[in-house]
Amino acid sequence: MRHWLLGLWPQSVGIDGKEALRMTLGVVLGLLVTGFLSRWWAGSGNASWMIASLSASAVLVFGMPASPLAQPWPVLGGTVVAALVSTLCSLLVPDLVWAAALAVGGALAGMLLLRCFHPPGVGMAAFVVLEHSNGLELIVFPVLFNILVLLACAMVYNNATGKPYPQRSRAQRNATGGHFQKSDLDAALENYNQVLDISRSDLEGLLHLAGRAAFQRTLGELRCADIMSTPALAVEADVPLKDAWALMRQKNIKALPVVDGQHQVIGMLSLSDFMRTTALESPEGWGQRLRQLVSTRAKKPQTVSDLMSASAQTAFSSQHVMDLIPLFSSGGHHHLPIVDAELRLAGVITQTDLVRALAAAITPS
Repeated sequence: MRHWLLGLWPQSVGIDGKEALRMTLGVVLGLLVTGFLSRWWAGSGNASWMIASLSASAVLVFGMPASPLAQPWPVLGGTVVAALVSTLCSLLVPDLVWAAALAVGGALAGMLLLRCFHPPGVGMAAFVVLEHSNGLELIVFPVLFNILVLLACAMVYNNATGKPYPQRSRAQRNATGGHFQKSDLDAALENYNQVLDISRSDLEGLLHLAGRAAFQRTLGELRCADIMSTPALAVEADVPLKDAWALMRQKNIKALPVVDGQHQVIGMLSLSDFMRTTALESPEGWGQRLRQLVSTRAKKPQTVSDLMSASAQTAFSSQHVMDLIPLFSSGGHHHLPIVDAELRLAGVITQTDLVRALAAAITPS
């Protein structure tokens, strides 16, 4: 029972004290301005100068200005639709219980149909029925007057405090970037099949921010030392090519760092180096050509120094893995020697190592 009750405890709304103060001041100022102007307009002889549901609308337009429920058309259209439907129900249904229920249900259906879903407006429907009011007479004043003044206050206050209002619909892009596309978001929303109190563009933005934060958390602080292959196989420059080739075949690797006597990287020897020195147009198979190349009888390069690529790109073991992505994606590298602070070979990172790290970063834990 305790566990079940704890599950009902609401989560934090996720705002700081500054935003809470901004919301509160906005609601108070908006209702003050609307109330004073409405009472002045109505004069002393009219008691109905403000609708009660306006307070709930104020919380939405000042507290959640990005919400689809708080935009001008839902606020205005939803309340007017509720007033019209409730007037019709009060005239046609004599029983107050039935009339109130049908007024609320009909108002909700009309809001959904006209894309002006605004929950506080439903309170207007119940008010008209239960208070035996004429909704048609209330539409111009106080409904329209109250709402137009409140929306004007919301536009001024929200934009002045750094919250764009109203929110304009953004053109939907097919490719949203990151790890998902527009079609993925469409499928998720279709399966969710519930009203979201957040615009689609804001939802998309939040997903991007969450994905970026997760990617930074899992991969942003990852160092080369965390994913490199150790111990690193290497050869020296004076090693015969046939021995280097035998080592590559034995260990099933496609490249070997070339080091000097201090174990510092001076080059790379790869399968492509072997292939470049062989007549590729020969009708013989590439395996036979490689055997000819490393044969001591052939008049070909004999040692690793004769064949290696002298310009070897390296990275430090303390370097972030993120720094290697451009080298592998557009730099043409497939194997990258990793060195320590003294520039001695510490390990090797291959494309497979990097892809494995990226896959771990985007896979839910």
